[in-house]
Amino acid sequence: MMRFIGLVLIVTIIAASQKDPKELTGQSPNPSRLLEKEAQAALDLMKTAAAKEGIQLKVVSGYRSFTRQKQLWNRKYKKYELQGLEPEAIFDKIVEYSTIPGTSRHHWGTDIDIIDAHATYSGDVLVPSKFHGTGPFCKLKEWMEQQASNYGFELVYTDNDRRTGFKYEPWHYSYAPLSRKRYQDYLKNIDLVSFLRAEAIMGMDQISEERLHRYLEEHIKGINPQLKG
Repeated sequence: MMRFIGLVLIVTIIAASQKDPKELTGQSPNPSRLLEKEAQAALDLMKTAAAKEGIQLKVVSGYRSFTRQKQLWNRKYKKYELQGLEPEAIFDKIVEYSTIPGTSRHHWGTDIDIIDAHATYSGDVLVPSKFHGTGPFCKLKEWMEQQASNYGFELVYTDNDRRTGFKYEPWHYSYAPLSRKRYQDYLKNIDLVSFLRAEAIMGMDQISEERLHRYLEEHIKGINPQLKG
């Protein structure tokens, strides 16, 4: 009997640790649009430490639903379509920086885009040049490079010529203790091509299966090795 109870307990723990596919693709309701509790707690600690150095960490994007990502994708698709680009060219243009709905790490409640609210800036903020040279977020970038990993956060899309996929994003950090598991769950449980074919995402029905597989290999897997587990 004790052996049976122990087996049931192990199965229960494993099941509880696994994420439902709808959570992995941002399709489960998250009305508060919150980060996972553990990620939020680590972020709060990091904010407090940064504030002592005169840096006000501001999250400009945290949790993002499938619906929101789909709105962003479709808006960009329409813009490039009006410019006369063909579907595959539109696809390639969008995925320089933006993910296909259902594939964003922001669906997991573990990832954040950050800036320094104490800095003086104008215009678009998520621009690499603003984190380099004399950019307003250089102090933030330097501090994060030295301290982020102490709070469990790692840069996702690093400045590495040998890394494939999305372009360098000095603002995008992931809470590694949780996101490593989400990443592995995603690769094991989501059939990317079947999933994307089933969703009403603009242009997706005109993108080849080969291109979608390449997106998986180059973009979803093209991340900082520290986040692969």
